[in-house]
Amino acid sequence: MALWKEAQPEATAPPVTRLRPEPAPPPPAPTPVPAPPRELKESVIATGLTFEGKIEGSGHVRISGRFKGDIHVDGTLTIEAGAHLAGSVRAGSVIIAGEIEGNIEGANKVELQQTGVVNGDVNAGNLTVASGARMRGRAEFGWSDTGSLKPAGRG
Repeated sequence: MALWKEAQPEATAPPVTRLRPEPAPPPPAPTPVPAPPRELKESVIATGLTFEGKIEGSGHVRISGRFKGDIHVDGTLTIEAGAHLAGSVRAGSVIIAGEIEGNIEGANKVELQQTGVVNGDVNAGNLTVASGARMRGRAEFGWSDTGSLKPAGRG
């Protein structure tokens, strides 16, 4: 009997496979959601009211009373019959059934209705004048800033 144990070859353990969680795929890039069409709100200066100041913004403005000051809006400016505006106007479109004392500049469309009165210059892409309307001033329409004729239907 041997006092020592003969060395037996050690059994090699099978290689350890570690289960690593696979890295999670990056989240998909957020898809930009198109903004809903912007609905412009309308502000009204009612009949019997008189305001003085300045109006600027992206909405529509309807004047049924009296306003003294400049108006610069992206939307439509409507001057109702019997209304009065004293000041310069820069708007997307202008509808005049009342009276304006001042210049209209850079409008895409100006509509001078039968009861409308303009005492000032008009610079617009399109100008419509109804029979019976009155204007004292200079009108320039259908021209771009470069002096060339605007294509029909644009503006």
